[in-house]
Amino acid sequence: MRRLHNEELHGLYDSPDVKIMKSRRLRWAGHVARMKKKRRLYSILVGRPDGRRPLGRPRRRWEDNIRRDLREVGVRDDDWLDIAQDRIQGELLLPRR
Repeated sequence: MRRLHNEELHGLYDSPDVKIMKSRRLRWAGHVARMKKKRRLYSILVGRPDGRRPLGRPRRRWEDNIRRDLREVGVRDDDWLDIAQDRIQGELLLPRR
């Protein structure tokens, strides 16, 4: 298997398939964020686990991916749960595919 150059990788990550995946991930996150706080899926998405973390670099969480995708769209990521609660504002930020 050959190594890909930076230009090739950049072309892959700008493809429509990756943009569709990111759009769907953000749409799903908005759906979960509008759930009631007692739902298990909501608590998994925004909750913090108890206990000690393992040594080494922290693993990327689902919420970290959502925050990164929002930054690429140009949305401040510190209030993404508030934006998700307002369905109309969230729909304006994410183009439907």
